[in-house]
Amino acid sequence: MGHKCFSVQLVVMLWLIASIAFAQTSSSAKLDNSFDQFVLDALKEAKTPGAAIAIVQGDKIVFAKGYGVTSVEFPAPITPDTLFRLGSTTKMFTAAALVQLAEEGKLRLDAPIGTYVRGLSPRLAKTTLHQLLSHTAGLRDFAATVKSNDDDALAKMIRAWKDDVFYGEPGRIYSYSSAGYWLAGLVLEEVAKQPYAEAMKAQLFRPLGMERTSLRPLEALTYPLAIGHKLESNRPVIIRPAFNNNAMWPAGSMYSSVNELSRSAIAFLNAGLLDGKQTLPANVITKLSTKHIKMPFDENEGHGYGLMVNRYRGIPMVSHGGFSTGYGSMIYMAPEHRVAVIVLTNKSGETLQKVGQKALNLFLPVGTADTQSTNEAKPITEAELKEAPGKYLHAPQTFEVFARNQQLLLRQEQKEFTLKKIGPFAFLYGEGQESFIVFVPSKAGQVEYAFDGMYAYRKGAKK
Repeated sequence: MGHKCFSVQLVVMLWLIASIAFAQTSSSAKLDNSFDQFVLDALKEAKTPGAAIAIVQGDKIVFAKGYGVTSVEFPAPITPDTLFRLGSTTKMFTAAALVQLAEEGKLRLDAPIGTYVRGLSPRLAKTTLHQLLSHTAGLRDFAATVKSNDDDALAKMIRAWKDDVFYGEPGRIYSYSSAGYWLAGLVLEEVAKQPYAEAMKAQLFRPLGMERTSLRPLEALTYPLAIGHKLESNRPVIIRPAFNNNAMWPAGSMYSSVNELSRSAIAFLNAGLLDGKQTLPANVITKLSTKHIKMPFDENEGHGYGLMVNRYRGIPMVSHGGFSTGYGSMIYMAPEHRVAVIVLTNKSGETLQKVGQKALNLFLPVGTADTQSTNEAKPITEAELKEAPGKYLHAPQTFEVFARNQQLLLRQEQKEFTLKKIGPFAFLYGEGQESFIVFVPSKAGQVEYAFDGMYAYRKGAKK
């Protein structure tokens, strides 16, 4: 009987996915039924129950639509007002609130955060918001050390941290760290004299007219809400119980809809102007999107405050994505063309990348797609053979690089991989050579760090 009930629900879900999207009309001639079908095909391929997509052009929402269902068990149509949890896309909003406080003269981005937060370890107290928001504070990326639904969870967790939360020296290199944004969120609490969730509402959400956007699950569920799913036996199932941890909110826990996120995108693309009013200081937008740190492997890639700064087929872009328990999100913005694309889904880690790219291709004068080099491995230099070997650590992850027969090899978890050189101090490795590693020398030419495209690892003594 239970299997029959599930089959009926699945039929209803598939019917909704196939029909609800087409029942809504597009406000842009560039997005016809072929785009709808493209999205539906992407959802089917990704085994994702539903998604919401919005496109901003200039100061208007030119497209906003829901596809599929909020739940595989109790299917209701997703609309542009349906709330999703964003995951790490939250970071750009945490950064925006703090930069706005700096513009108001209530804090300094270059001041030690111990100026604003008491009870931190001496080393933590010396870090700055500039370092935290640009992922250059030398903090590890690790699991939350406190799990709680109480508003004091953030402060309790961070005040218990010791120096082992660092993997390297502040200001040296980019390394993604949710922990850094938890710490930044505590600074927001202390300066605003409110819990993080209320500070975000007062500082950002209400001024932008994002009335339903919230950090609080018990508030989000009072509105139409997409339920989080994961794949189990190759089909989407609801995640029970729904995950929450107040200590993690500043790095990845906002609930919002594509309609409300579009309001923030309009403000961003129009120097803070929204509905004819200056909702954010123009300088906030500038500071968020400035490339404060360059990536070691590509000077075109970098990070602002809460935003990646890069190019898409020759077009300057700023963006951030989020992987959350049960959800995925992505916001792409092309400031020079005043175009933004927002994609939200209700399956763990799914961002429908092809859908976002198709929307960008329709609204931007993009060039040809980047091509990957198929050249043979480049010869390894004596400097690389000398400087790359050693042990590298970003606790608890560790690996070792060593030289053998004029080759460089990487050993991790008792497996050895030959490194294929693709550029100066840059290599590929692994099955199919899909993993990337670049060794980062100091000005003196001695390698201090390795970087894998997301995390940095500090080099220890040679073996």
